[in-house]
Amino acid sequence: MLVPDAKVALSTASVYPENTAAAFEIAGRLGYDGVEVMVWTDPVSQDLDALRRLSDYHGVPILAVHAPCLLITQRVWGTDPWTKLVRARTAAEKLGASAVVVHPPFRWQRQYARDFVQGIWQMAGETDVRFAVENMYPWRYRDREVAAYAPDWDPTTEDYRHFTVDLSHVSTSRTDALAMVDRMGDRLAHVHLADGSGSAKDEHLIPGRGNQPCAELLDRLARTGFDGHVVLEVNTRRSPGPVEREADLAEALAFTRLHLASAARLGSMKR
Repeated sequence: MLVPDAKVALSTASVYPENTAAAFEIAGRLGYDGVEVMVWTDPVSQDLDALRRLSDYHGVPILAVHAPCLLITQRVWGTDPWTKLVRARTAAEKLGASAVVVHPPFRWQRQYARDFVQGIWQMAGETDVRFAVENMYPWRYRDREVAAYAPDWDPTTEDYRHFTVDLSHVSTSRTDALAMVDRMGDRLAHVHLADGSGSAKDEHLIPGRGNQPCAELLDRLARTGFDGHVVLEVNTRRSPGPVEREADLAEALAFTRLHLASAARLGSMKR
């Protein structure tokens, strides 16, 4: 079987409400290629020395760093958004990660939003780390839709060097995932793999449990020689306990490896 180049990683957010240390342990036990560190309120996720020790102890590389862009992380690594990105870049460089995932600014971050596109280009030119801007979604309440991100929740409306596509966010925005990937083209550098059912809530379902084209996307990545990372960023907080959570994460990994390898094998047979 031909194994594709793309590495399959586990987001540390996928084990919540367990912590960052548990994510390394689970990723190592299940055979993930690495982790993406979600920098959030867990002190370990903010501590480079602690992260390096976890990586070394479990033999699990850190492949990406998710900058603290969430509402609940507004005060993590300070309150200035550019300082957060500088620290995320430094973390990636020191930990050997090749990507920093960043969200578009919130609309109320007016100066940051005005300078964001140019600023990301400047930061990307100062490092080998890829700053991969992630697609988000409009916020919905009943029949109302609120544009919470600027310049846009859809990063393909702007000129960025690299993109992250998140299929759960695509589902929440009720857009076409493969059309978005087409718009990203060869600037697609990073994938957050999760499923969704089109709910207004950001579901992050295990791949195969919703209606998003998870298998089709993996097939396409394998056929086109995608050299970025595929990160399982799923919601397991409703799992009854640790055993069920680990079973869900094992299922997600098996789904991903199966579809990456099947498409790669088919492509080699056609050659």
